[in-house]
Amino acid sequence: MKILFVTSEIHPLVKTGGLADVSHALPLALRQAGLDVRVLVPGYPGVLSRLGKASTVCTLEALAPIWSPARLLEGQLGDTGLPLWVVDCPSLYDRPGGPYQGPDGRDWDDNPLRFGFLCHVGAWLCSAPAPLPWSPDVVHCNDWQAGLIPALLRHHQGPPVPSVMTIHNLAFQGNFDPLWVTRLGLPMESFHMHGLEFHGRLSFLKAGINYADRITTVSPRYAEEIQTPEMGCGLDGLLRHRQAELAGILNGIDESWNPACDPALPAAFDAQRLAAGKRRNKTTLQQDCGLAKDPDVPLLGLVSRLTYQKGIDLLLDTLPALMEHPLQLIVLGSGEADMESRLREVADTYPGRVSVTLAFDEPLSHRIIAGSDLFLMPSRFEPCGLAQMYAMRYGTPPVVCETGGLADTVVDCTEGTLGERRATGFTFRNATPEAFKAAVQRALSTYEMRTIWRQLQKTGMRRDFSWKQPAADYAGIYHTLSTRAQTPQS
Repeated sequence: MKILFVTSEIHPLVKTGGLADVSHALPLALRQAGLDVRVLVPGYPGVLSRLGKASTVCTLEALAPIWSPARLLEGQLGDTGLPLWVVDCPSLYDRPGGPYQGPDGRDWDDNPLRFGFLCHVGAWLCSAPAPLPWSPDVVHCNDWQAGLIPALLRHHQGPPVPSVMTIHNLAFQGNFDPLWVTRLGLPMESFHMHGLEFHGRLSFLKAGINYADRITTVSPRYAEEIQTPEMGCGLDGLLRHRQAELAGILNGIDESWNPACDPALPAAFDAQRLAAGKRRNKTTLQQDCGLAKDPDVPLLGLVSRLTYQKGIDLLLDTLPALMEHPLQLIVLGSGEADMESRLREVADTYPGRVSVTLAFDEPLSHRIIAGSDLFLMPSRFEPCGLAQMYAMRYGTPPVVCETGGLADTVVDCTEGTLGERRATGFTFRNATPEAFKAAVQRALSTYEMRTIWRQLQKTGMRRDFSWKQPAADYAGIYHTLSTRAQTPQS
């Protein structure tokens, strides 16, 4: 079975969040399961410079003159063997900054054109006019940047290729001026409340939810939450309407996140070599980050975008009380200016006890997760979350809010779950400073009970967060859609 996987990010070529990790790991897992997967991505400078040897598959001027010159390149992702198709259109993608924003942090004004073109290429590769010997049985669209593909397919002549729309974060919807409807080659008749229109705007994500044959999101709990007014971001009614086609499939984590063979770590370890390995990683991390070198003091780590969604303000509001305990804190991330400023002040207030690095640093994130005793993840909502799974894999029990994928993956440490050897971390229900502080204090008390703590660590390390089951779930959806598309309709 042939799958076209369309995404705006893929690790390690371009990454702003978990989408890039999923776009790397899931296609590889699908290929291991026997599916023929090709990944379609925009040709940002970072993608082209790291693509290595690539060949031109075809030119793309025929799609629309405004987007030329453009071509489709074929290469592969490093030494993984995963085929990559790259949309090389310098006028749209050859820019400084990130994939969605310029160096000033502002969204590019022509983002609807940039990702509308990606969608056009994706839809075209599913159509008869595409001059390629390979054509997909199913197209898998990820987040709003690929959301127009199901709508474009629906408006093509002939039976469309079945589509799957995955929502990685419903809060990011790709809503733009309605003038873009016809500019992007869609009929104005599609701009209505049962089509592309969302509060007077063209919505890429709503288009995908409306027109895709199946909708998935990245955890079972999040699939339930987005059908509620509180977490549906205005699309809860549509998602309830399409409930029969909606499924929550929990993400896995990449096999490279393995403390037994992680090249970023100063010392490898596993569940059998846990104490010595964690100690070495911890003291090295303390030294590298300018903290007092103390293997016994609880070390709390946080690696995150510094935003309201991620609950960083909950940490900031509770820090004065938490710092009354003998503990250390390491923070890595970047985000909202106010939160960055407040974190700088905290680091200045507690020298030798708090380290703050305002950057994106992949190797350092591995070292923090491996060297910390507790991992903080107080997100107000989290569609899936990967960091809490990384933390458990590295013997670092997480403290999380009971929401989305965090609720699906972290088992709260209670007398009952400890007795059943199921406990893997600490959860709190309400996203308030008081609830977060209570969960951290409960974790700190448990840390002093070393036998229980060791059991907690090992239980988390033994959890299966591989991509094997999620890949099988997606493969099942693909097969159902492909079989249905090939069955003559009476």
